[in-house]
Amino acid sequence: MAKRVLLIVLDSVGIGELPDAAAFGDVGSHTLGHIARDVPGFNLPNLGQLGLGNITPSANLPASSSPAGAFGKAAEQSQGKDTITGHWEIAGLVPDLVFPYYPHGFPPSIMDEFHKRIGTQTLANYPESGTVVIDKFGEEHMKTGFPIVYTSTDSVFQIAMHEDIIPLDRQYEICQIARDLLVGENAVGRVIARPFVGQPGSFKRTSNRHDYAIDPPGHTVLDSITEAGMLVKGVGKIKDIFNGHGISENAKSVDNQDGINHTLDFMAESFSGLIFTNLVDFDMLYGHRRDPEGYGRCLEEFDARLPEILAALREDDVLMLTADHGNDPTFKGTDHTREYIPLLVTGKEVKKGVSIGTRACFSDIAATIAEILAVSPPPFGKSFWQEIVS
Repeated sequence: MAKRVLLIVLDSVGIGELPDAAAFGDVGSHTLGHIARDVPGFNLPNLGQLGLGNITPSANLPASSSPAGAFGKAAEQSQGKDTITGHWEIAGLVPDLVFPYYPHGFPPSIMDEFHKRIGTQTLANYPESGTVVIDKFGEEHMKTGFPIVYTSTDSVFQIAMHEDIIPLDRQYEICQIARDLLVGENAVGRVIARPFVGQPGSFKRTSNRHDYAIDPPGHTVLDSITEAGMLVKGVGKIKDIFNGHGISENAKSVDNQDGINHTLDFMAESFSGLIFTNLVDFDMLYGHRRDPEGYGRCLEEFDARLPEILAALREDDVLMLTADHGNDPTFKGTDHTREYIPLLVTGKEVKKGVSIGTRACFSDIAATIAEILAVSPPPFGKSFWQEIVS
């Protein structure tokens, strides 16, 4: 029986519209399929060998005749298409809640109290791309010291502040004030600190981002693992997503390559439990910015490093590769897209070439992890371990 699972979330790498996509305005979305279709020379040989193309074969993403792993896809039961609900469901929790969204910005009932609590006014307050809003308001922010508040089609309250104008400690304090304010009917999924540096015309966001999520409304497989005396080691924004619950240790990352390096460092350690990695560049740098070529290159860069990860697997390790939602860079708008997520599983104990079909819930991943590690199962999900274990 395997004693360690490595779960890597390729943030936003969806694999085709869900049956309820119309309710989210996402009919026709297919993140991976459209990148494969539209990016010349797109090639993922290592992911393809695991069976990625066997899930939904498409142009530049052919099926393998002899996949080295088990493969399938999963549908989302949570009523959203955001990072928080996607990861919570992957961890075994389907929350009975819908986060509030603010397509026209935050109302005076929120902003007036926020201004009172932080002792200053703010700028912007409308949905916008983070890089665009910094370019538009960065110079005024530097002159006035007013934080830049913006949102998106996600349930987020984002605050951009220049590190030379407002020190990081104060930035984080301001974000915590927002988090404490945004509760009840205004409980957005995340408050996000978005520090930046530079001068007008050359502003750049830094790696000092910090997410302030709400507590998961229930027990996850992460809690089961740590309660059983094993470790959960997060990479990237995993700790933020779960607000620290069930996380033994977390390594923040500056980009995908750094995240892969941290993952390999954890793999080199000897412990039982879970390594849970989020690689966010696909979503943050290319999906929201509707850049299919950049997205495709980013996927190829991950694919090129996959052999390192596979070579680092121990005899009793199981590797799972998946996503948390879609973000089709060829689709209208800049929002996430309501899609199936791919699922690839490999390891010494995993049968090769087994299709696990279409899973009814992301939480099947958590239930499978619980069975592998022999811990209490999460509230939701059905394990597929017996279908793939050799």
